[in-house]
Amino acid sequence: MTLPTTDTVVTYPDGATTSTGTVLHVEPLADERSAVLLDTTACHPVDTAWPDQPADRGTLTTDQGPQLILDAVTGGIHDGVLHLGAALPVRTGADGWTFVVAHVIDGPPPAVGDHVQVDVDRGYRAALSAAHTACHLAALALDAALSAAWSKAAPTDALGNPAFDALAIQRSRIHPLRSTDTYRIGRSLRRKGFTTSALDDPAAVAERVNAQLARWVAVGGPVRIERADDALSARRTWVCELPTGLTDIPCGGTHVRDVAELSDVTTSLTTREVDGGLELSMETRTTAT
Repeated sequence: MTLPTTDTVVTYPDGATTSTGTVLHVEPLADERSAVLLDTTACHPVDTAWPDQPADRGTLTTDQGPQLILDAVTGGIHDGVLHLGAALPVRTGADGWTFVVAHVIDGPPPAVGDHVQVDVDRGYRAALSAAHTACHLAALALDAALSAAWSKAAPTDALGNPAFDALAIQRSRIHPLRSTDTYRIGRSLRRKGFTTSALDDPAAVAERVNAQLARWVAVGGPVRIERADDALSARRTWVCELPTGLTDIPCGGTHVRDVAELSDVTTSLTTREVDGGLELSMETRTTAT
């Protein structure tokens, strides 16, 4: 079967939770499952290179009825071969590749050319979107809380604070209404001027982070995703208008439309010694109004 030659058009960056599309390809998988490729989808897939936000849940509906979307993964097509999920050897956007959203279903798949409707679980999406926005806010607040911990000039975030989050982040995971970010403070970060003793009292740092978050949430601020076009591989940027300034972070996830939609955004920080340095974990929790 012929594989697509253009990226999947994605509508989830604009907040869409329903879409209609045409089946372009069906890839057989193990255990009678299939990966269905559509020309357009509202379903957010997990990104292989930076899998912070999990895939949407939802259904794919044809004339024969609805089927659960068991997973949604990023796929890449190169030289007539489809690579899915963990088997994708390049980052999304690599030259010479076509990038697609693969909807994994169980049972008889639709046929190529069929028109289907995608319906995303709105409650689950909303909980992930709230957590993802809160995660970005917490990262910016952490940068601000640690701004005095640098003995040298360091690259800064969009608000002008030394970019601890961008320089030290190792892993980020988004869950419904919460997120976990893991940072490593090793030789490289110390050479850049970060003073490790700034984290001797993580509870005190968390108190400063939470105070900043409370101020931002109380005022609110518009949130949007900016993108060059609607292709899956197009660069997307989270933009937020905060009282302290306009900020932007590269991001392929989903978000609320205003910081005021969040409430009770709080973080907790813990540290532990690891080989060659220190590991900092930040747990962020929120509720959505």
